[in-house]
Amino acid sequence: MKVAVIIPAAGASSRFNSQTLGQQRSKLDEDLGGKPVLQRTVELFHARDEVGSIIVAGPHEKSAFAAFKLRHGDRLALFGAILCQGGPTHRYETVKAALQHVSDDHTHIAVHDAARPATPAELIDRLFDAAARHPAVVPGVEVHDTLKRVGEPVAESPDDDPVAAILGVQDKGPGPRPVTETLDRTGLVLVQTPQIFKADLLRSAYAQDDLTSTDDATLVERLGQRVLVIEGDRRNIKITRPADVPLVRAMLGLRGPQGRPAHKRF
Repeated sequence: MKVAVIIPAAGASSRFNSQTLGQQRSKLDEDLGGKPVLQRTVELFHARDEVGSIIVAGPHEKSAFAAFKLRHGDRLALFGAILCQGGPTHRYETVKAALQHVSDDHTHIAVHDAARPATPAELIDRLFDAAARHPAVVPGVEVHDTLKRVGEPVAESPDDDPVAAILGVQDKGPGPRPVTETLDRTGLVLVQTPQIFKADLLRSAYAQDDLTSTDDATLVERLGQRVLVIEGDRRNIKITRPADVPLVRAMLGLRGPQGRPAHKRF
């Protein structure tokens, strides 16, 4: 088995930046023990015997990609990663762009979120082992909490939080929302990445007309192909908001920022 790993890294970190008090930065540049998040993610795969190539798909816009390459290119090249431009708007556009850089000698393609740098090695072991026997495999963890569907936020007076108004905090997350339904969680799982597929299967999935999706398995399912879920890992969190960064540092036993920004250090 020879695996190409695609790491989509073209996102704007919009949810991350909505809670940084106006400081616009990429979550992939956050410091994890002196290395940026993106490098930690690439390091998960570069020394694995099964991995033949790693493709990191950055921003689509030319100047943004140039800046991305300046920040990360030399460092990621040390791990054998190839950088390419991603799609203009959606994640699936970015993955489709990266697929063009996967050579035909790869038997499998894995897609992994760039903001999941804490994926345990034993999870990747389980995933690759299952992929050697099945054409489409994803990791998932059981849902233990009660699930409720909610409606639109309830309107509140702008005077309810005068401190936020003074500080200019515009987005504190959604306001109070009414419960519209309590869902049965039986058989539900939270799906993670990496997701891995036989190479020809994933290419066929991305040859469809409708690519609207939030993960790659959805596109494979539309072909009528069975997707198997193996046991995921709750440590495999995706950095989405600033509060996730110290949590990942604690899980990996890493320190916080020391001096220069991580993406400027070697």
